[in-house]
Amino acid sequence: MLRVHLTETQMGEMETLRDRGQPAYLRERAAAILKVAQGFSATRVARHLLLRPHNPTIVRDWVRGYQREGIIGLYQRPRGGGRPPGSKDRRPRKRRTKPKTQDPLA
Repeated sequence: MLRVHLTETQMGEMETLRDRGQPAYLRERAAAILKVAQGFSATRVARHLLLRPHNPTIVRDWVRGYQREGIIGLYQRPRGGGRPPGSKDRRPRKRRTKPKTQDPLA
């Protein structure tokens, strides 16, 4: 079972993050860390003790991120993907041309 041990200072930081954290997703992640620190399993926390059910693997990832990096480990990582809206495409698009037809009378 995954365990988290928090000092009084860390407990206070996590409670503040749970109550007033920005961005909002940090509040749920902090609540999950606090529940695991209280002795609940990550599976129970994920399925029954948060605002909405999560996959237990997700909660374990949050706990491990917190153990590795502290509060910074709870932030979302940048994801790959397309260009942001409004950015210019750097590659010129190929123009479609009409296929040349042969003139049957020529």
